Amino acid sequence: MQFSIRQVTQDDIPFLWEMIYYASRMPEDGTASSDAARFDPYVNIYVKDWGRRGDCGVVAYEPQSLRKLGAAWIRFLTDDKSHYGYYDDETPELAIAVLPEMKGQGVGSALLSHMIEMARGQVPAIVLTVRNDNPARHLYERCGFIVISKVINRVGTKSFQMLLKMPLSTCPLDQGKTPP
Repeated sequence: MQFSIRQVTQDDIPFLWEMIYYASRMPEDGTASSDAARFDPYVNIYVKDWGRRGDCGVVAYEPQSLRKLGAAWIRFLTDDKSHYGYYDDETPELAIAVLPEMKGQGVGSALLSHMIEMARGQVPAIVLTVRNDNPARHLYERCGFIVISKVINRVGTKSFQMLLKMPLSTCPLDQGKTPP
């Protein structure tokens, strides 16, 4: 599959809402519409008021149709230090998702690699939370994220908080490859 990656713009905010719906696995939790993400206080913090200091992200899209396929972004979530994703005031949290039909086609790997490189030199680390049963955890581990704690997520199940310290070398998925 051919796709390109570009930085998030203000026009992408509706797509970020859709992506956080998938990233937080709301469909699996029985939520029928991505509009629900706007009203969930554990989820909406990842997109609400996009454009704050430090907000940064990338979108994957099909070059011919311009159809958006997925997004990855980081954001400082320092307002609620009790939130299960909070690490410290200098470390942004990563959110990443691809459309369900795009899973397993390299879009998520490319988004993650681009996001890590954009953040390199800008922040000391990136944190994320991933559910215990989410296969994406293996992608994060291949890029150098390590489990630093186990947390109870918004639906009461187990998630892992993972950290990538930015002085690490580039994501191993990129070594010897040219980005799409």
